[in-house]
Amino acid sequence: MKRALITGITGQAGSYLTELLLEKGYEVHGIIRRASNFNTQRIDHLYKDPHNQTRLLLHYGDILDPHSIELALKKSNPDEVFHLSCQSHVKVSFDQPIYTSQTVAIGTLNLLESVRRFNKDIRIYNSSSSEMFGSSPPCQNEETPFRPRSPYAVAKVAAHLYCINYREAYDMFVANGILFNFESPRRGETFVTRKITRAIGRIHAGLQHKLYLGNLQAKRDWNYAKDSVEAMWLMLQQNKPDDFVIASGRTHSVQEFLELAFSYIDKDWREYVEIDQKYFRPTEVDILQGDPRKARKILGWKPRTIFKNLVKMMVEHDKIIADQEYLILSSGKSGICP
Repeated sequence: MKRALITGITGQAGSYLTELLLEKGYEVHGIIRRASNFNTQRIDHLYKDPHNQTRLLLHYGDILDPHSIELALKKSNPDEVFHLSCQSHVKVSFDQPIYTSQTVAIGTLNLLESVRRFNKDIRIYNSSSSEMFGSSPPCQNEETPFRPRSPYAVAKVAAHLYCINYREAYDMFVANGILFNFESPRRGETFVTRKITRAIGRIHAGLQHKLYLGNLQAKRDWNYAKDSVEAMWLMLQQNKPDDFVIASGRTHSVQEFLELAFSYIDKDWREYVEIDQKYFRPTEVDILQGDPRKARKILGWKPRTIFKNLVKMMVEHDKIIADQEYLILSSGKSGICP
């Protein structure tokens, strides 16, 4: 039985990756940060009582604490490590540039050095980002120059280069996945796609009347997160480590996403959406569009889920959540004794 250790296991990608690895017969270990509230909602359907659990185990730790990483490595003794954790919200990175740099760049370096000291034969996947390309014109591939336009993107470039350096300096198996935007019903609600579909569900249920957004003309290469994590796994099954762009090769604007999403509830988005300047980035990235030919040729990977089906999936999911919210509010029951 193969063993995998996932940083960021409670995130969107981490939850889908956990499902995939369990289906493939892995023993899966995850690093989670201690919090006063439970933060494992995305994997609760997979996680059982640890006394009876055999193939999914969680360990407290933090990517900024090398000791906790080393302890998780000792407890899991993994064949593969999937590094997904960081502060990943681009707009937030302008407000918290130092913390973002620490979690993205230094966190990755902590992991690389910990693995090197523990067992440098462990295979590592690092989640790089299309944001690294920034202002480079499309289509962007593995040879496209990095021109980052945010503290997050700058830190991702540093992490990406750290991985290449450890691969070359210590002959470690480290693969970088340059993932273009991946979305799903499990996407965080502060990210624009989920913010839109969550609002649409509430508008449809009569719980919300306005949606405030920033730049509607930004264009992105959107993919389904469940498809993207398969590419992560495939990278670590190759004979040698490499870097791969994971994308659909197609691009859509935020406005296109809006129009399509609102069409699923038969409403005109212009009646509900207002532009708020606070949601604009200080330096914008106009268009990200990936060239996935290398991944298609070497990994045999291509996305299975097309854009319109992804949007519909997210809208339908958030309509159900909004309907449940409406029923709770309309029942007048708070679940608290008077």
